[in-house]
Amino acid sequence: MRIANTARAIFAVNLIGLGILGLLHPNLVSLWSPEPTAFAGSLLVSFISFLSFAAGFGLLFRRTSGTAARLLFATFLLWLLLFRLPNLVRLPAFAACWSIFPLAVMVAAAWVLYVWFATDWDRKYLGFVVGGNGLRIAHTLYGLALIFFGSAHFIDVQDTLSLIPHWLPAHLFWAYFTGCGFIAAGVAALTGLCARLAVTLSVVQLTLFLVLVWLPILAAGSRNPFQWSEAILNAALAAGAWVVAESYRCTSLLCRE
Repeated sequence: MRIANTARAIFAVNLIGLGILGLLHPNLVSLWSPEPTAFAGSLLVSFISFLSFAAGFGLLFRRTSGTAARLLFATFLLWLLLFRLPNLVRLPAFAACWSIFPLAVMVAAAWVLYVWFATDWDRKYLGFVVGGNGLRIAHTLYGLALIFFGSAHFIDVQDTLSLIPHWLPAHLFWAYFTGCGFIAAGVAALTGLCARLAVTLSVVQLTLFLVLVWLPILAAGSRNPFQWSEAILNAALAAGAWVVAESYRCTSLLCRE
């Protein structure tokens, strides 16, 4: 499927970019930071950045896509379990969720890729991970992330308002509208009701955020590391979301062709 291959290629290019940036400017890649500990954390960030680069490069080629998908899924899942979920007891709830759910989107995308490229061995010994149940877990992770993203528009409405382009009227309306859009798409992903359409629209919304909010800020010459970090994160989330959206429209055999 050409569209699925395009989604995979864009995701792969994003992973390569995240890997390079993580090695050169780790503070700009919020998916990997903050580091778990000072010195060991910097080594871990360099390590996962290298794995991101290697896996992204591997996803570009059919022969190595399966190995790259397994590597990516295992790496992202372990990072989420070992270094992000513990934030629920270390950080305030809102900050903890911001550290967890963006990475959950990447885990969901990597999980979808793993299902697409699962081998007979995977299906025999890891059927729960690469079968329908695994795909449903990936959809659940994505749905929960969308619900949090939408809720954040209401919890931190002032920051949301500050990002809306000045030429758009009714800023409060757009803040609440986009928040409701994320929540509705997340519920659809969890329940399966109109999920394909809703998840596809969530990709459009994430892409519009990148095009209408972050790219103009960067094009204006921003030197703010936070703004660069958020733009990079937005691009990664949009690419990951596209892979998840494709999982609603094709089977593993179709998507790997």
